[in-house]
Amino acid sequence: MAQFWLMKSEPDEASIDHLAHAPHQTLPWTGVRNYQARNFMRDAMHIGDGVLFYHSSCAEPGVAGLAEVASTAYPDETQFDPESPYFDRKSTRENPRWLHVDVKLVKKTRLLPLREMRAAPALASMVLLKPGNRLSITPVTPTQWRAVLDLLGA
Repeated sequence: MAQFWLMKSEPDEASIDHLAHAPHQTLPWTGVRNYQARNFMRDAMHIGDGVLFYHSSCAEPGVAGLAEVASTAYPDETQFDPESPYFDRKSTRENPRWLHVDVKLVKKTRLLPLREMRAAPALASMVLLKPGNRLSITPVTPTQWRAVLDLLGA
């Protein structure tokens, strides 16, 4: 059974438009440096799971499109690159600490702003909307997924 996720990305690094113009409309979700988010990718995500592609740390944060998980988790190459802001000197190829999945575009949507999401009663329990949540990847329930699709008119 498919699961659903909200995945945050800063649009300057990887936006829905970057995804739309990437080869095969697929991008590696690199740079995750939180163990819980990494564990979601490693232990819980499956190919075909639904993704709410969320723009964060920008003027108007919100859901910018729909995507799907397109690979199982595999080592994030940025952890090995000393020139990368995601370099981790403690990580080795024999024992990588950080993983990522590939994400494939399903559909670019209108931006569903965070403020509109906060106003939707069906999303009140969404992890993204809980005070103090800073995770870049969070689970989304089937009810929340449907509510977001309804708000998007998708």
